[in-house]
Amino acid sequence: MIDEIVKKSWDVIVIGTGIGGGTIGRRLAEQGLSVLFVEAGPNGPRGEQTPLDSDVSDPVARRVRGFLPTRIKAEINGRASEFFGPLGEGVGGSSVFYAATLERPERHDLDDGPKRPHPTGGWPVGYDNFQPYYDAAEKLYHVCGHEDPLSVERPSQLLKPPVQTAGDRAMMDGFRHGTLHPYQAHMAVRYLPNCKNCFGFKCPRDCKMDGRSAGIEPALATGNATLLDKSAVTALRGTNKSITHIEVERGGLKFVLRAKKYVLAAGALGSPRLLLASKSEYWPQGCGNSNGLVGCNLMFHINEMIAIWPKRGQKFKGASKAIAMRDFYYRDGKRYGVVQAMGLEASYGEIVHYLNMMYDRSVLRSLNVLRHLTRIPAFIAAKLFGSAKIFVGIMEDLPYAHNRVILDQADPGSISVQYSFAAELIERHHNFRRTMKKAFRGQRVAFLGFQPELNFGHPSGTLRFGGDPANSVLNASCRMHDINNLYVVDASFMPTSMGINPSLTIAANALRVGDHLIAELSSGAVSI
Repeated sequence: MIDEIVKKSWDVIVIGTGIGGGTIGRRLAEQGLSVLFVEAGPNGPRGEQTPLDSDVSDPVARRVRGFLPTRIKAEINGRASEFFGPLGEGVGGSSVFYAATLERPERHDLDDGPKRPHPTGGWPVGYDNFQPYYDAAEKLYHVCGHEDPLSVERPSQLLKPPVQTAGDRAMMDGFRHGTLHPYQAHMAVRYLPNCKNCFGFKCPRDCKMDGRSAGIEPALATGNATLLDKSAVTALRGTNKSITHIEVERGGLKFVLRAKKYVLAAGALGSPRLLLASKSEYWPQGCGNSNGLVGCNLMFHINEMIAIWPKRGQKFKGASKAIAMRDFYYRDGKRYGVVQAMGLEASYGEIVHYLNMMYDRSVLRSLNVLRHLTRIPAFIAAKLFGSAKIFVGIMEDLPYAHNRVILDQADPGSISVQYSFAAELIERHHNFRRTMKKAFRGQRVAFLGFQPELNFGHPSGTLRFGGDPANSVLNASCRMHDINNLYVVDASFMPTSMGINPSLTIAANALRVGDHLIAELSSGAVSI
């Protein structure tokens, strides 16, 4: 099989199989193009139902489960730490573990306007151009839910969601009485009979729509796509303006693969790392990095974890799974974000997991024996919180060039990042908390953190697209300015992180770039 794959000259090689890679690969394969997916992780069995677990530390065990096998090396505000990020490395990428929330951003996330100015002047491709691709992505991913009652945009063609549980209805009624505007969140779930609501872990069937179920598997079914798993791309190679081949290692075997076009979809941390590692006489600073911006402008959403109790007399078992509110999305001229149910209860196990993640990024992380002591406050908190449901406020992060992915010369295969909290972000976070506290008056609410908490599951911005090669890495079609046959379709392309989950925008952009590639390959045109 490897010999045949190596000998073939593919129309497109897609590196990575998450939402970006899976979506564009399906689009290309359905149009008759030959597509090779190259994935570093395994193609795990369809029947497994594995959650992301930061307590699994053995690299082999993590790789088998489809987790990122190595620790992220991070320097946060000048303090070094290493930890396992909530990221996947297997077919479907991180998307197979996500909670399947695919929400549209708001117009001001992409467009500049007099009433809501954009912090970067606006995206090079505006909301109206993205809109048909949002429609198509929602259809492809079977997104269901109710419209945001605060939205002024035309209604989406969302599928009808399942009937809410009595507990969720009670919580939504409580929010409405407090003048909030909850709605059923937009979920990429088909809700097949006996659906297990696999939010936060792999779906053993194809109810939950992710990079695997909505992308890779339908692409393979066309007969035009092939999957090569357990294969790490170690470098991109080529001439000054083109990729000629990629170097791959699989089980100790090294070989090269060739295509007309290459699509990078290894994630906003993995894609820039690979480009920086691909140094050559043509690319002394790394592939596509003539302006030094590859890896820069790293953004994460800021998580604000909140425990909210049902109204007295409305106790119910089970987590709230599909409630969202945009009352804080843009307020008093400040860019905040959405509040969503996490599909979690304030249970002992969940609290231990959350505290352990915080511990792994603390100054005490080297004292492993103390890590077990998180069980004590978790036990106390679980007793105190009782029937509380966990929500999260997702606050927009903004781009700063000094926040970036860097190349560890001693360990070029690892992911290393540098990040410092901007003063405006700290102030916005403080205002976000204060605004939510005021709005949730009358509810029993407990904030679970004390300082801004980076969402390492939502990195973005490290290969931003734009019209000016001096301040962007990709052009408006997400082709690299420096390389005429290399495209990027993961969250790296985003010039701002928006106030919402990035998944739907990644999928919509992948469809948009896919159409561009289809037109280009069909005409035989050469990118310039």
